[in-house]
Amino acid sequence: MKASKLDEIDFAKGDGLVPVVTQEAKTGKVLMLAYANRQAVEETMRSKLATYWSRSRNELWKKGETSGHVQKVRRVLVDCDNDTLLYVVDQTGPACHTGKHSCFFSKLE
Repeated sequence: MKASKLDEIDFAKGDGLVPVVTQEAKTGKVLMLAYANRQAVEETMRSKLATYWSRSRNELWKKGETSGHVQKVRRVLVDCDNDTLLYVVDQTGPACHTGKHSCFFSKLE
């Protein structure tokens, strides 16, 4: 497996943000999609707790800060274009703000 460096991530393509898919390590289930800027990724790597950029509040947010439903990051993977990240996490409680385990529970018909 090729190792990537933070400087290789293409934040410019998304105006300073990259999408982050979050996957539960234990089940392989996709929990959520969020965005991160460089500072959020640096904090995630430092603290091993999933940190994102809130586009609505225009600030960093650490998952579980208020709910206690933290995401302990086991590893961070980078896609082949260096413009999307995958956080593989141990999830505490539900990942979704609705109380569902995953944010992906509605079927498009």
